Amino acid sequence: MIELKDIVKTYKMGQNTVTALDSVSLDISMGEFVAIIGPSGSGKSTLMNILGCLDAPTSGNYTLDGRDISLLSDNQLAEIRSAKIGFIFQGYNLLTKLNALQNVELPAMYLGLGMGERRERAQQALEMVGLSDRMHHRPTELSGGQQQRVAIARSLVNHPSVILADEPTGNLDSKSGADIIRILGELNEAGNTIVMITHDRNIAERAKRVIKIFDGKIVSDKGGNGI
Repeated sequence: MIELKDIVKTYKMGQNTVTALDSVSLDISMGEFVAIIGPSGSGKSTLMNILGCLDAPTSGNYTLDGRDISLLSDNQLAEIRSAKIGFIFQGYNLLTKLNALQNVELPAMYLGLGMGERRERAQQALEMVGLSDRMHHRPTELSGGQQQRVAIARSLVNHPSVILADEPTGNLDSKSGADIIRILGELNEAGNTIVMITHDRNIAERAKRVIKIFDGKIVSDKGGNGI
């Protein structure tokens, strides 16, 4: 489903050129649960941005669901992000003036779904993450773990091809973090494709496949304990 071939990403830093990704090639199949692990500055966040169509590689090819991403316009990339990719962020990125149900509905609104369908999808997504009794609570009325569950529900509402989770437990205590990883595992067992970025080896090992990146290169690719 995801194919990266010889992906290079460089940045200009004054007179210097910094290579964030150096000839990265990677295939991810439908239904996988993949963790990408590496220290700060390893290139894992750059890789996540490219997978999420938030940034473009300097060179190389990225194919998602059979589509060559490098050939798409900015508007087409926005459509891909809306329809094909569900995002989960470390900081939740919920709108404080909206309740949980309204936050989850937002991506479906951008996709152009009618009120009835997006409300039904949002309710189903919140039920999947165990928040059917918190639908009408605002983020300030929810714990950090509950807010991240809302964010997970939001990532599901458009029925994406892949869910990208960027340090999904980074702001949580160990118990709440374990709950989030358990939910991601259950979603994967239900057929969802998940790619998770983390610096925590214990969290990474809960995935079925662990890819280690260092200095912009993939240095290992092996099974995790989630197999």
